[in-house]
Amino acid sequence: MSKPIVAIIGRQNVGKSTLLNKVAGKPIAIVENLPGTTRDRVWASVSWQGTEFTMVDTGGLELKPRTTIAQGVKEQVEVAITEADVIIFLVDVRDGVMPSDLEIADMLRQVSKPIILVTNKADNTKLETEAVEFYELGLGEPLAISAYHGRGIAELLDRATSLLPASAPIETEPEIMKVAIVGRPNVGKSMLLNALLGGERAIVDDAPGTTRDAIDTLFDFDGQSVLLIDTSGIRRRGRLGIRVERYSVIRALRAIDRADVALLVLDATELATAQDMHIAGYIQQAAKGIVLIVNKWDLIALKNITEYNGYIRSQFKFMPYAPALYTSAKFGQGVDKVMPQVCQVYQERLKRVATAEVNSVVQQAAAVHSLPRRGGKQLKVLYATQAEVNPPAFVFFVNDAKLMHFSYQRYLENKLRQSFGFAGTPLRLIFKTRGEP
Repeated sequence: MSKPIVAIIGRQNVGKSTLLNKVAGKPIAIVENLPGTTRDRVWASVSWQGTEFTMVDTGGLELKPRTTIAQGVKEQVEVAITEADVIIFLVDVRDGVMPSDLEIADMLRQVSKPIILVTNKADNTKLETEAVEFYELGLGEPLAISAYHGRGIAELLDRATSLLPASAPIETEPEIMKVAIVGRPNVGKSMLLNALLGGERAIVDDAPGTTRDAIDTLFDFDGQSVLLIDTSGIRRRGRLGIRVERYSVIRALRAIDRADVALLVLDATELATAQDMHIAGYIQQAAKGIVLIVNKWDLIALKNITEYNGYIRSQFKFMPYAPALYTSAKFGQGVDKVMPQVCQVYQERLKRVATAEVNSVVQQAAAVHSLPRRGGKQLKVLYATQAEVNPPAFVFFVNDAKLMHFSYQRYLENKLRQSFGFAGTPLRLIFKTRGEP
């Protein structure tokens, strides 16, 4: 199931982006920082008290837009509201109730979704008391916070997670492998979908951003039921279109969350961009399988795959496990290799290793490379086991989890991969101090 979405809605300059940044950058590390991801983004994957969700920032809302850009922002916010499971309506306690706040409140009362009224910039007790003025909006008790100083953030996250929908029961339907096709606009995602299916399923156009919504297509591949999810291009924040393109990003994120494996489509005629690595970072953060598809390979004059592959590896060095394929969706070149590779990655995600084998590899690794030490205390791995599949997760019971260093964690991951494979999928390594639940 895809992660639920919490959208931040409000007029301009009430602190929506500040709130997102505060939640994303909190010292308790509720968001994982991954190599290759950019900081300038309109969403954050959040984990709070065991609940995971995506928080989305939106543009300043004008219900009666006077410019084309304002109209585009309004449409984008409407998409965010439609996609959200919980809405945070952010207002500015220093400004008091503004006419535009009243208009937005009137609109939100027509929305049948949980709404949290939040008064921002309540930097002290006096300003907190002034939040009562916002009862006038008719959206219940206002919650006073200071996004800049971090006041009230924990209470806000508690309230938001309490309103999120309960997890759906595990499906008993036949197993379906879900594959999301993602990437920047105009790299050939829809053309790849059509080439995989052998027909015109998605509209293909030279104009970037033709696909607005995620499109699901169910088909059979060698007896395996496959759900292909085509998505609109994910744009960098500074280059977002003025209409619904910006919040088609939300649907692309949902598609990644729903998928088992993501096909990240790259344009062979362009150098790998920061945005390509940004999307890869989100796929890794979501612990999804990945296959890099270097498309438009027919347009490369000097087709030295070894040299190009070295470049791709250097750009995506934070996920060395990701296989890369070179295709021309337009002419069908290399497309026949895509689904076999996807199926292989999917099977790797379902692989389960016996506990005895895991412990054997871990003990051998520890014997070759000394375990981390801090002061006079050295880390000891007491026991290791694979706890889950899809994605594969390994739990290490140790004498003190605080002694585990990131570099040694990477070393253990490499040893597991050398012994058991797991090509194309991230691994989750969890370290627990002896006696922890």
